[in-house]
Amino acid sequence: MLTAVVGINWGDEGKGRMVDLLSEGYDVICRYQGGNNAGHTVVNEKGRFTLNLLPSGVLREGTVNVMGAGMMVNIEHLCGEIAALDQKGVALTPDTLKISDKAFICLPYHVTQDIMEEERLGDRKYGSTRRGIAPAYGDKTMKKGLRMGDLLEEGTLKGKLAAILEWKNLALKGYGSGRADLLELLRWLGEYGARLRPYITDTSRVLSDAVGKAQKILFEAQLGALRDIDYGIYPYTTSSQTLAAYAPIGAGVPGARLNRVIGVMKAYSSCVGEGPFTAEMFGEEAGVLREAGAEYGAATGRPRRVGGFDVVASRYGVETQGADEIALTKLDVLSYLDKIPVCAAYSVNGEKTGRFPSGDALAKAKPVYEYLDGFKTDISKCRKAEDLPDAAVRYIRFIESAVGCPITYVSVGAGRDDYLKMR
Repeated sequence: MLTAVVGINWGDEGKGRMVDLLSEGYDVICRYQGGNNAGHTVVNEKGRFTLNLLPSGVLREGTVNVMGAGMMVNIEHLCGEIAALDQKGVALTPDTLKISDKAFICLPYHVTQDIMEEERLGDRKYGSTRRGIAPAYGDKTMKKGLRMGDLLEEGTLKGKLAAILEWKNLALKGYGSGRADLLELLRWLGEYGARLRPYITDTSRVLSDAVGKAQKILFEAQLGALRDIDYGIYPYTTSSQTLAAYAPIGAGVPGARLNRVIGVMKAYSSCVGEGPFTAEMFGEEAGVLREAGAEYGAATGRPRRVGGFDVVASRYGVETQGADEIALTKLDVLSYLDKIPVCAAYSVNGEKTGRFPSGDALAKAKPVYEYLDGFKTDISKCRKAEDLPDAAVRYIRFIESAVGCPITYVSVGAGRDDYLKMR
């Protein structure tokens, strides 16, 4: 069984809590793209954790956790993440964490370049997390970078890095930045690389062996369909492929086929960063929803933009991800509302549409809101569908019908066990 857990919208849907929950039934958990530019928040009996690079399965004993070839790894940040887990009693070993030798390294100068480009753009900025991800993926495409496997080859590392810096310093000079120093970068790579070498391996072999043994593999995505570099709200996207179809490729087993795709989406909409967000609410209405849902970025702490559930964007996300079923998160957040706002359609140039537009058309889109009856009661203790108030069930069924995909899981709280199954 090969399953992907992916985001339907702009990210921050609650994928980490679903991976943590579902990991009990899987042997291998694998992150297949992205870097430390987003976070998965997990709450369970061990405490509250924010994971930026590590797969969310690291909190489940007995699982093997893989960081795939499609990932972008800031090795300093990763060492800090591993140390933070260790302080909370979660110790990782080379048997429980395996890092692909093909994963790309995000270097300090990538962070510098990311910050300087956002500053140069000013009001036209993309809303980058300033963690260096876009410049690093750009260098990967340009074939001007280092991979995790290079940390195992100390004899050739200096020469490879020196050749890259000849080119990279030309770009840094254009920004008015100082040159990236070879010896300082070698020190950085040596310090953090030494800690990670035991975990670096050919994860394609690990995953291929798991597939051959018919083990269950859970692929974990970062961000959501609307942040995909090709099919998202370009250019306000991430720099990698966030779609389920990319999971086997980014993980390291491109010939494998998924059996199941679980799409995760919130019972309302949220978005971090710049770009079109048609369903967005403003003022007091937005502030109350933001506080009710604790909508602040897990990686950056930035306040998230919020709005009602977006039918148009979510239907597009379901189609793009090829979702077989849905996990609906944070339904409990809406319990304060007398009427629940839903963005049922868009108006583009005065014409109502249910299709998700792109480019300039998306930038012009206006929300068409409808309101459903609220359920006005605490549902955090509900553990079966029949425990839910009728209005909550009607809301779930409305969303299910609107996006054309069955809702299997509904979360009613942040904890691992705060959920129910609809079928």
